[in-house]
Amino acid sequence: MKKATFFLQVMVVLAFFAVTAGVASAGKIQQELIQESTLEQVLKRGVLRVGMDTFEPWAMKDKNGNFIGFEIDVATRLAQDMGVKVEFVPTKWSGIIPALLTGKFDVIIGGMGILPQRALKVNFTIPYDYSGMALVAHKQKAAGFSSLEDFNKPEVQIACKLGTTAVMATKKFIPKATLRLFDDEAQAYQELRNGNVHAVVGSAPRPAYETLAYSDTLFLPIQGTFTKEPIGFALRKGDFDTLTFFNSWITHVSDEGWLDEKHRYWFDTRDWANLIQ
Repeated sequence: MKKATFFLQVMVVLAFFAVTAGVASAGKIQQELIQESTLEQVLKRGVLRVGMDTFEPWAMKDKNGNFIGFEIDVATRLAQDMGVKVEFVPTKWSGIIPALLTGKFDVIIGGMGILPQRALKVNFTIPYDYSGMALVAHKQKAAGFSSLEDFNKPEVQIACKLGTTAVMATKKFIPKATLRLFDDEAQAYQELRNGNVHAVVGSAPRPAYETLAYSDTLFLPIQGTFTKEPIGFALRKGDFDTLTFFNSWITHVSDEGWLDEKHRYWFDTRDWANLIQ
């Protein structure tokens, strides 16, 4: 009986030390994960590196070569609230997710639509904005066109920026059209103005802006957008702390009305047009 009692006491002591060691080990692992998070690395570095590409009016260069636009304001405010500087890292859209995954920058804040295919590779925050695809066409080449079906023919050429959701939308809604892809959005619109393609599919409100600026050549065969996309920050997987902070920040600036204010300025007005012309 005494042996059994002694054995039980030994087992209890061993179990206690095992649990204590496990808790200590778990605590150490948790601290290591915190220190390795993007959030902690940014705070230590004092700089938030933001991956982006140029899309009007999301991100553009002004007359002095400085970046301006909705995304620029969002990233700048985010860095200010974190108490760090912001560094913009211009990256071709077709390679922006691989660049994030290899650590070229900390986060993508660039009008990126939240898509299942992308979410397999990166984590997205809650939406901080919504966008959609619109279509602008050449008056002569697309004369009489007034629906997506009018463009859904092999002889019709549609220009899009490579790697964007505009490409996916065109393939889904205008599958028979011939796609012409460009690394730079400005090239796609230039091809349209030159009459080399029938239309451009791109994120609103750029197609409408192009129509206003070149009303003698371009028109909107379809009013408004034909898709709706939630827009989120993209960051590397496995970083719960950073994702939670970004989500909290988006909720805060949304509730205070700041995001709506910035959206109205950049998307509903052209008050900024003289900064880039």
